[in-house]
Amino acid sequence: MSMQMRIRHTTGYHYAKGAVASFNEARMTPMTTSEQYVLRSRLEITPTPWSYEYRDYWGTTVTSFEVRDPHSDLTVVATSTVETQEVPDKPHGASWAELQDVQDEWCEFLALSAWVAPSPALLAELAPMLATSERPSDYAMAVSQFLHDRVAYVPGSTEVTTTAADAWAAQTGVCQDFAHLTLGCLREARIPARYVSGYLHPSPEPVVGEAVAGESHAWIEWWDGEWVGWDPTNAIAPGPRHVIVAKGRDYADSPPLRGIFSTAGTSELFVGVEITRLR
Repeated sequence: MSMQMRIRHTTGYHYAKGAVASFNEARMTPMTTSEQYVLRSRLEITPTPWSYEYRDYWGTTVTSFEVRDPHSDLTVVATSTVETQEVPDKPHGASWAELQDVQDEWCEFLALSAWVAPSPALLAELAPMLATSERPSDYAMAVSQFLHDRVAYVPGSTEVTTTAADAWAAQTGVCQDFAHLTLGCLREARIPARYVSGYLHPSPEPVVGEAVAGESHAWIEWWDGEWVGWDPTNAIAPGPRHVIVAKGRDYADSPPLRGIFSTAGTSELFVGVEITRLR
């Protein structure tokens, strides 16, 4: 099954007392991969900035821009049309011994940053699973199911700065937390794993032509002889409803909008995502 989807992602800042200048990076342009093709993509920024586009170290398209004129609001609107398709089943064949051969190659996806480092209490509960998992894929699936069963998905229960250890202590989280928790557990077991961010159409059966409210989403991929994707929040494999925008070690490598600004007052972030299945 394939889908064609239009994503309109609006984000930015309102400055209570205006901003003198702002300098930003936007990661809001979907990737073209073997499972998805970007038909068109446009980024509109108000006020009109100086901008420069490049691909970062992880292969994500980044639009770097700066506004040097006084402004009360900064608005970024990314509109993309993406063709997605079913991700074919991939064999889970790598052995623990074979993972030893790629430890250097994928060392960056083994790092236990503060974002993903698991708590000792969580690792203690997972120890029996690790000891009895015949293959890395067995452990990866067991960890994903364990976290899905034990951690409650509660929108707004955590902040963007929440770490995996914090989410485990609270036993609640959102997609970013589920991804970070899973990454930390896999990396602790020396399974290379990376953070994937993008969008997910919220309906299991999207209706053609219906515009729905969506949101940014996060899931993971782990190395099993090739990269295998999994959405730990929903306990499903990524499919045509998933649209990839960025990949990296954790959230810090892939925020949709990041920057600095000069203002005498406070700022307020606003975000809205609309997803429409076109066919």
